[in-house]
Amino acid sequence: MEALLFISQLTYQNSPTAITKTFTLFVFMAFISAIFSQCYRKRKHSVLQLPPGPNPWPLVGCLPAMLATKSPKYKWIHAVMKQFDTEIACIRLGNTYVMPVTSPELAVEFLKRHDSVFASRSTISNTVNVLSRGLLTTAFSPLGHQWKKMRRILASEIFCPSTLHQMLGHRTNEADTLLRYIFSLTTTNTVNKDGAVVNVRSVTQHYCGNIIRRMLFNKRYYGKGREDGGPSFEEEEHNQALLTILRHVNAFSISDFMPCLKPFDLDGHEKIMKRALKALWKYDEPIINERVQQWKDGKREGAEDILDILISTKDGNGKSLLTIDEIKAQITELQIATIDNPSNAVEWTMAELLNQPKILQKAIEELDRVVGRERLVQESDIPKLKYLTACARESFRLHPFSPFNIPHVSNADIVVAGYFIPKGSEVILSRSGLGRNPRIWEDPMRFDPERHLKDETVELGLSEPNLRFISFTRGRRGCVGSSLGTNITMMLLGRLLQGFSWSLPFGTTKIEFSEADELSLPKPLHLHAKPRLPHIMYPTS
Repeated sequence: MEALLFISQLTYQNSPTAITKTFTLFVFMAFISAIFSQCYRKRKHSVLQLPPGPNPWPLVGCLPAMLATKSPKYKWIHAVMKQFDTEIACIRLGNTYVMPVTSPELAVEFLKRHDSVFASRSTISNTVNVLSRGLLTTAFSPLGHQWKKMRRILASEIFCPSTLHQMLGHRTNEADTLLRYIFSLTTTNTVNKDGAVVNVRSVTQHYCGNIIRRMLFNKRYYGKGREDGGPSFEEEEHNQALLTILRHVNAFSISDFMPCLKPFDLDGHEKIMKRALKALWKYDEPIINERVQQWKDGKREGAEDILDILISTKDGNGKSLLTIDEIKAQITELQIATIDNPSNAVEWTMAELLNQPKILQKAIEELDRVVGRERLVQESDIPKLKYLTACARESFRLHPFSPFNIPHVSNADIVVAGYFIPKGSEVILSRSGLGRNPRIWEDPMRFDPERHLKDETVELGLSEPNLRFISFTRGRRGCVGSSLGTNITMMLLGRLLQGFSWSLPFGTTKIEFSEADELSLPKPLHLHAKPRLPHIMYPTS
């Protein structure tokens, strides 16, 4: 008490000496507190063992070693796991225990058997707080009333079969527009009408962005739009903002583990996030604000899109269940959840298929056998396209769009597989570690769709219930939109392969498969496309 009184007295003094004393005392008290905390934890798990990992420094943990590496942080984490020859590690960053997992059996322990203990989220990230407007959204809110409310709305109102069926027309129209746009590229201003080189990354990302935009707002263009179905400047800017947000929302930030550094934004992530969100909200907020006012004025009755559903959902007293901040935050989250995972999987699949023509030919033969060339592939065809599904599964396994899933935070001390997991620990499942685990997968770095077709008793889909890889997250905090994600991925891949003959651009003999820091291809995939269907099959408007 006397120490606190001394601090308060120093606070009201203006001399540099007083300020220095205050700061020194704060640091000293924080240091002593940390030491006592560590001693307490050591006593508590003196019998129970933490997972293997490097010895941490006081206060900072393993941050110095992580910051010293020049490679991406996920590669450093995997190097630590390799060094200790373990499929679960304990890496203390600041005072936070981070526990990466590459074992499917352990992943099942965390997300199925002990799911209720590991169903919360971290509250320490500045960028996540900015994105979610104070942890309001389904993916980022900690376990509690807010999460239950938001998840219930998504599960029962947004991603329920009736709503997805209601919006099937939006998805089909976008799939038709995809063909129209690429067909236009391949038949306009090309020499001898012999096709054209297409930026596959751009096409796939815009397809995903356009689909969720149609479902959210019942529109795909923010401005006038283009007659050929391609993106205008507004859509380009909007998509780039989404991708920037996605790159930084779960990026490593030292201030997340050293709270005293939060005000300084040393990594610049918060500044980048705010700038990207400003660009995003420039387009989205006017639509949302206008729609909210229309519902208040009684100018709208039925729900035509997801925005209408979010606005019109009522609580038990007949009042709006969601605030406007909750609506805006959730809409942003839905967009970042949709744009990159399916598009990354399809881009990698196309690259692998072009490097292995025999696999490409099998996929095309299945499309011709199941669908034919007299009609376009539809969502109803997806369950019959086993080989194509296996290709997409293999891409999710070998080429995940991010190194780890969102951290699962333990809400109590617990023992899992003989290891002590303290309350507040962040368990991160390694997408690449699970999917490339040589104990689970034979020749794990080889793209081999047929490995998924060997067990005919298992229903083939993009989700992996045994967590041997992660396409869509599982468990209590699992992805409620996995069925939509499956349809987007499969329709995108199916339409690209059915509609066009693809080949490497002139002068290219093989696609380089070295990964960028984010696990994507180092450069956007460019392929030569040529129509393979009768021209009458390509939508014209």
